[in-house]
Amino acid sequence: MKSASLSISPSRVRSTRACLVLAALALCLTACHKAPTLPTAGPIEVTVMPVKQADTPVDFEFTAQTQSSREVEIRARVDGFLDKRLYTEGQMVHTGQTLFLMDSKPFDAALQTAKGQLAQQQARLTVAKANLARVIPLAAQNALSQKDLDDATGNEKQAAAAVIAAQGQVQTAQLNLSYTTIKSPLNGLSSFARQQDGSFVTASASGLLTYIYQLDPMWVNFSISENELLRYRDEVEKGHLRFPANNDFEVTLIMADGSEFPNHGHINFMNPAFSTETGTFLVRASFANAQGTLRPGQFVKARVSGASRPNAILVPQRSVLQGAKSHFVWVVDNDSKAHQRVVEVGEWHGDDWFITQGLQPGERVVVDGAIRVAADVPLKIVAAPAAPAALNAPAGGKSSSKESPPAATATTAAQ
Repeated sequence: MKSASLSISPSRVRSTRACLVLAALALCLTACHKAPTLPTAGPIEVTVMPVKQADTPVDFEFTAQTQSSREVEIRARVDGFLDKRLYTEGQMVHTGQTLFLMDSKPFDAALQTAKGQLAQQQARLTVAKANLARVIPLAAQNALSQKDLDDATGNEKQAAAAVIAAQGQVQTAQLNLSYTTIKSPLNGLSSFARQQDGSFVTASASGLLTYIYQLDPMWVNFSISENELLRYRDEVEKGHLRFPANNDFEVTLIMADGSEFPNHGHINFMNPAFSTETGTFLVRASFANAQGTLRPGQFVKARVSGASRPNAILVPQRSVLQGAKSHFVWVVDNDSKAHQRVVEVGEWHGDDWFITQGLQPGERVVVDGAIRVAADVPLKIVAAPAAPAALNAPAGGKSSSKESPPAATATTAAQ
């Protein structure tokens, strides 16, 4: 008896597989179309600050350059050969110190000649005086004519004038001889020698020998543009800016490495006219520089202090947002809802911004989280995060910092 066998056709197998695939796709599509569960949105967390008015000191910074308060050209005053340089180039020299020696032999000879001519004229004057002394009594007795008396008087006067001229020649020769020893007229820093030993120098074209720069005091020059000057005059007239009495500003120098020069300066000169080339107004400050730290030609920053903005409003820079047409802040009402407020901003003051229009004292402004705020959306006001401790703080846990003043802003001569 043969056993029965079960056979399944290939077409039926393919049909079964297709049904399974369709069932899996249906389950996947059903799962994908399920609506996701969204978390409930809570109030936006922000920090706020109250708007306050206060007199705020302001500083202004300028790019400046140092200049010697007395820069002297050392020149040859007579023509001759340069014998020797007696100073060390680049070192400090003192008043009366000999810098150069010129060949003095021709000038010694000229002095001797002048002295000889003076002696001749003095001898002629002696003879003329003796002749006049003899003629005067004889003319009084009519023993000589009046012409003889006039001639004797004229000869005596001519001889006296010749003596004066000869004395002048001697003084000139003495001066020329003294000019062969070239000395420093001041205490200062010496430059390199423009002429070497043995060179023939003249009192005109090739007479420049070196420079001497006085270092104490040192001048610092900076410029104010015409637009800045007019703007600050307008702010002073409107009461938005106040200058110190008698324009007594204090100037601090910021060196190239960011350090501050230890001595403070004061403005001692303001040019009465604008430059026709740059349209700027020159201002000069003077600094004590006894140690010679400052050298002529350095580029520094001059920070001018002493001005203030009365009843100024300051808000952090991060609280001010830029709109399509203006700046704005978010003002929080009593219901902890934000309202957009257009404001007019002034200059930066460290990390803050002067607000010249748009805010009133007592209002609350969103500081942190302002970028996420929308109008009339409830807010959750939280405390501002604590500022991170400064590195290398001094003993006692306190750190010292100084706000940076606004860059490239004009000040002093607004009046």
